[in-house]
Amino acid sequence: MRFHRPRPRVWAAAACVAVASLAVTTLNPAAVAAEDAGSVVLVAPADENDGAHCPVPDPGAVAPEQLLPDPFTRVDGTRISEVADWECRRAEIRELAEATVYGEKPDPPESVTGTVSANSITVNVTDQGRSTSFSAGVELPNNPGGGPVPAVVVLGGFGADTNTIKAAGAAVISFDPYAVGREGTPRSNKQGAFYDLYGSGSRTGLLMAWSWGVSRIIDVIEQSDGGVLSTDATGVTGCSRFGKGAFVAGAFDQRIDLTMPIESGTAGAPILRGIPGESGSQPLDSAYGEQPWLGDAFGSYVGNPSGLPVDTHEIVAMVAPRGLFVMENPHVDWLGARSGSVAALGGAEVYRALGAGANISYSSDVGDGTHCAARSEWQGPLRASIETFLLGTGQPPGVFAIAPGKAGDLSQWRNWQTPVLN
Repeated sequence: MRFHRPRPRVWAAAACVAVASLAVTTLNPAAVAAEDAGSVVLVAPADENDGAHCPVPDPGAVAPEQLLPDPFTRVDGTRISEVADWECRRAEIRELAEATVYGEKPDPPESVTGTVSANSITVNVTDQGRSTSFSAGVELPNNPGGGPVPAVVVLGGFGADTNTIKAAGAAVISFDPYAVGREGTPRSNKQGAFYDLYGSGSRTGLLMAWSWGVSRIIDVIEQSDGGVLSTDATGVTGCSRFGKGAFVAGAFDQRIDLTMPIESGTAGAPILRGIPGESGSQPLDSAYGEQPWLGDAFGSYVGNPSGLPVDTHEIVAMVAPRGLFVMENPHVDWLGARSGSVAALGGAEVYRALGAGANISYSSDVGDGTHCAARSEWQGPLRASIETFLLGTGQPPGVFAIAPGKAGDLSQWRNWQTPVLN
């Protein structure tokens, strides 16, 4: 178990690109404060993990806690007081989540090479004396113009409406997660490009392996000449199990400007502590056993999520202050939308503290209950998110539209308050 990453990283200065007034709709005023309506939009750091230089102490034994952990309190028990403190607090959350929920995401490999064309991306990776490769498809937007375009990585062919993505001016990268982490394998014999490098007995789950695959695609795009795809404007999306993967990918790579998980269910956005009490949601042991999505270590917590040192509201917070649009389906109990709303509300408190309250959006108040449908209620915020966080031409939607029948109450899940960060 690692609790210190010595490798230095470079912090990319944030740039203010939008300060216009923006109306925010919310069913819970705690989610997005009124003063955040004109939040600035911050450029994503240039590194996969900007807090890799931060020392992270071993937390030791963690006392069980029924309520959600305070995202603003460090492992040593002190609370952060400045916006600059979030970098290293985020690093703590990252390592705790790797150690207990997802498994380790290795440091960037020794070598990543590949090609980018108007039709495909090839990825070749070498690390620790082993090599592997995989590829992804590319579809350019409807009117690409004369220069490079931003892109959204779509996991498994299911995610945000690709027609809306392309109409907004972004390309679609079709990524098969099974190429890097296959389902249908036992935990002791995981397969795919990730496990080619790090061993079939790796304790890292498929969701983190899929996240690693997205990061390696971004590596290749960054190394390209920028003739086809923008080297610094990438989003990620997926639905259902691939929504789980998109959620983890956006949290664990800070170069991703826009994260859009859809109907991710247990092991995705919904708070893990809330699942046992939400009628009909997929039980933790079911999600852990259905596929090796979660890291092996999570097996110790399937019957005791209160023992976790983290929860998914903090994984939401790991995306902050970058763009995030969480979409959920309240019509299918298995998907745990009530617990998902609590995660979004809790994570939004970090966005608010960082002065970026409008950069997170959430929507579960939808009429169509079909799983992974392209819903009309999402088209407007989806396009606005792409224009803002990938094209730099719009304003963040900053919308919370929670289905009344699946509205979680954050106040019942926390005993901490949101600080004013200097």
